[in-house]
Amino acid sequence: MIKKSFLIAMFLCFNGNVLLHAQKKYSQKQIAKLKSELTTTIEGQKKQAQVMVDKIFSFAELGFQEVESSKYITGILAKNGFDIEHSISGIPTAWFAKWSNGAGPVIALGSDVDCIPKASQYPGVAYHKPIVDGAPGHGEGHNSGIPLNILSALAVKELMEKENIGGTLIIWPGIAEELVAAKAWYVRDGLFDNIDMCIFTHVSNNLSVSYGPTRGTGLISVEYSFEGEAAHSAGSPWRGRSALDAAELMNIAWNYKREHLHPLKRSHSIFTDAGDQPNVVPSKAAIWFYFRDVKYEGIMDMYALANDMAKGAALMTGTTMTSKVLGTAWPRHYNKVIAETMYENIKEVGLPTWSEADQILAKAVQTEVASDKIEGLPTELSPLGLPVEEPISGGSDDIGDISWKVPTVTMRFPSNIPGLQGHHWSNAIAMATPIAHKGVVVGAKAEAMTILDFLLKPDLLSGAWDYFNNVQSKETTYKPMITEDDLPPIYLNTDKQGQFRPLLEPYYYDETRYDSYLEQLGVKYPTLKE
Repeated sequence: MIKKSFLIAMFLCFNGNVLLHAQKKYSQKQIAKLKSELTTTIEGQKKQAQVMVDKIFSFAELGFQEVESSKYITGILAKNGFDIEHSISGIPTAWFAKWSNGAGPVIALGSDVDCIPKASQYPGVAYHKPIVDGAPGHGEGHNSGIPLNILSALAVKELMEKENIGGTLIIWPGIAEELVAAKAWYVRDGLFDNIDMCIFTHVSNNLSVSYGPTRGTGLISVEYSFEGEAAHSAGSPWRGRSALDAAELMNIAWNYKREHLHPLKRSHSIFTDAGDQPNVVPSKAAIWFYFRDVKYEGIMDMYALANDMAKGAALMTGTTMTSKVLGTAWPRHYNKVIAETMYENIKEVGLPTWSEADQILAKAVQTEVASDKIEGLPTELSPLGLPVEEPISGGSDDIGDISWKVPTVTMRFPSNIPGLQGHHWSNAIAMATPIAHKGVVVGAKAEAMTILDFLLKPDLLSGAWDYFNNVQSKETTYKPMITEDDLPPIYLNTDKQGQFRPLLEPYYYDETRYDSYLEQLGVKYPTLKE
């Protein structure tokens, strides 16, 4: 059903009981003129885009540790009139920023913030050169999405005030997306109950949007912990019950199971606790799995199988076992009406004009990582992404949970280089350079124009909910993979970030002293391998 907030607003509008912003009708010509104003405003804020992108890049914070990033972002939003709710869903670095101009659609804009372990990298340098060796870095490019949303939202906000357009804008962060450990909690806790639609943004190498089921998987992230009895490994090993044996046996059992998994499934694991030292039989051990499938039912089947294996491993070793869900992501399904509306705006905006230096850097990085194609940055738009006819396995994103709560799309914007492997230091190279800055600006224009369409054309939002209710949800019902008792694992990455934060702090971008982060780091753009 259409969201209650939107129905109430439309009821009041059409009954004329109060003077509402939405009463004013705009012609296509008038809307085109307003869109032109939006793009002009955003073009004038290119410097702000560069500063925000560079600043968040320099913080390089892992999931649940996005302290400086969140403080910086919410400071900007508060200064621009947004009300901030901090520590949502019990996550200290999570927040919702809200600004309202009266009755009208409630539109949420989201993007991720966290970075990747061991991906520290000098931007603009076309080979591996860590800023701090072993430190986290933005090898996914999550430093760019929230700046894009801020840029578009502030331009739309200014226009709403000027034209007296009703509606509400909400900006929110994808905290710990690399751990898929926040968005399902947002949904569970009702944060999207009164939101009419969501535009999510994610860094890519083209300006694009899709609808329907998309390529990739959903997942459940689970840690299995075993507890046994310590003993001297040489003096009296028979008195010990090794928790590590249990974790290893579970790992072996699951690896044998891999042979019999459908090709669309994915699973991978790491040991999070493997004992303390060799001469002590480990009394505690733990192994952390991601179980992925293209369907919810497939994910839960894998989870049930893994639970049985964990119980079996505990029985074989005389240990006890507990498990904990650390994150979930539903398979994604994007809204057709929002996507088609957005793609028209994408065609109007087009790709950035890349400089010779941009293309030289891109081709040099592609060469460095042995990409299949050494073609540089794209010069033609991707087509509108259509529903996948046959499921294709791949990565996951917990925006999937939100896509099953409200009509949602993910707009991908061109701030990175094609042909890289992802989750890698090479993906950080472009992310504080003119490539990232230009991609954010064009993405902000397309997003702002789309927001305006949904503020001024009520039929679009009705159509989006019609697709959500009668097509997307016709045969699929969203069932959360977490329970009311599951807590977000906010302790994750505490030690890693604590180790590297003091080493990274001297490299935080100081926009009051340097025009760009490249200048602060002394990087000649581009820097190529001799």
